[in-house]
Amino acid sequence: MAAATHQTALKGAPATGLASLIEAAKTRFARYRVYRRTVNELSGLSNRELADLGLHRSMIRRLAMQAAEEYTAQ
Repeated sequence: MAAATHQTALKGAPATGLASLIEAAKTRFARYRVYRRTVNELSGLSNRELADLGLHRSMIRRLAMQAAEEYTAQ
């Protein structure tokens, strides 16, 4: 009887691990999409437009990473 209970518990473990792996992949992909969209939009602005926003071109990647992290933290 103990062996059957033990096997049942082990059967559920890989499914839980797979579900969490899929969920982590979805989260990473969503973060990547936000990052790429932000980089593309800010890169499309001229230096003058960036300056009007108080930004420099060298700040784009860092700001995109922050936006992606904030998006997934919600």
